[in-house]
Amino acid sequence: MLPLLLLLPAAAALAYQAIALLASLVFVERSRMRRAKPLAACTPSVSILKPVHGLDEALDAAIRSHLAQDYPGYELLIGVQDSDDPALPVIRAAFAAYPAAQARLVVCSTKSPNAKVGTLIDLAREARGEILIVNDADIKVPADYVRRVAAKLANPKNGLVTCLYRASSSTSAGLFESIVIATDFIPSTLVAPLVGIDEFGLGSTLGFRRADLDSIGGFAAIQEYIADDYQLAKRIHALGRSCIMSEVVVDTHMADPGWKDVWRHQLRWARTIRVSRPGGYLGLPVTHAGVWAVANLAAGNVGAATALWLARSTMGAVSGFLVLRHWPSLLAAPFLPLWDLWAFAVWLAGYFSRTAWWRGRRITLSSDGRIQETR
Repeated sequence: MLPLLLLLPAAAALAYQAIALLASLVFVERSRMRRAKPLAACTPSVSILKPVHGLDEALDAAIRSHLAQDYPGYELLIGVQDSDDPALPVIRAAFAAYPAAQARLVVCSTKSPNAKVGTLIDLAREARGEILIVNDADIKVPADYVRRVAAKLANPKNGLVTCLYRASSSTSAGLFESIVIATDFIPSTLVAPLVGIDEFGLGSTLGFRRADLDSIGGFAAIQEYIADDYQLAKRIHALGRSCIMSEVVVDTHMADPGWKDVWRHQLRWARTIRVSRPGGYLGLPVTHAGVWAVANLAAGNVGAATALWLARSTMGAVSGFLVLRHWPSLLAAPFLPLWDLWAFAVWLAGYFSRTAWWRGRRITLSSDGRIQETR
């Protein structure tokens, strides 16, 4: 009886891998077609808002990539919460290297449960652009980034533009997490719009109109939430706008995490998803094909286990390499089903508490994703 019962989740997991593979291929083809078309001539004013907290080895390259954009009439606003932030010399040196760029450093004073959003409240007050683009401190972008993100908002039906990201790290734990991102998280992000879920946004890029931000109550409306990117997308989507994925892939660098850091990071993500989208979180095990491959192999369903193993490895290779050009994912593809055991362990642990580590603090989350306590 057990071998037969295990074929049901195996079939569901196999179907998900097929959908994720299709979603990855669709993204690759659509990106190719979009890049072949000329961009709209319209170039609305753009303000890039970049909150910074502390110094990361990739910060200098990230800032300089924003200062070298092929776009007229944009500005870069970098916000810090501390006038003694160790990142300040790097920021000022980058600004000095691009004297023609419109760039400003803002020491922010607004305090909020989500400190990043407090910084964004102050940056938005200073911004002059009709289009706002927000991204994390360590995000490095190509020269056509602003042009391509802003172009998507020429369509009045689009309300928010986001971008996939490719992670790197100089530690083994960080490399492991970068592969998990490329072969597990990114495919799930691509599946969402393919199956009609039009309510998503990633901290790697959030591009939107200033008017729409004002319509949802500004950044103050989301300052209590840990998943500020999701909450922003949710509210803009509620205005009747679409949330769409750009063809641009940006880069991020994880600051030399150890294994404990990776576990805490993944667990924070899990618990954030659980309180933000509980229904979606409940269904996550269907994406863990490796778990069902191992279970079916133990039960004697060798054919099902083999099909799951091959499907998971193929999907991960396509997502990691064809979508992101992330070489480690291609090399690791045969072992991805084993790494699903890690993902399943994180999923289980996500149910046992609403606490998480974030920016060196232990926080407690409410049932709807608000930050209740920090210590």
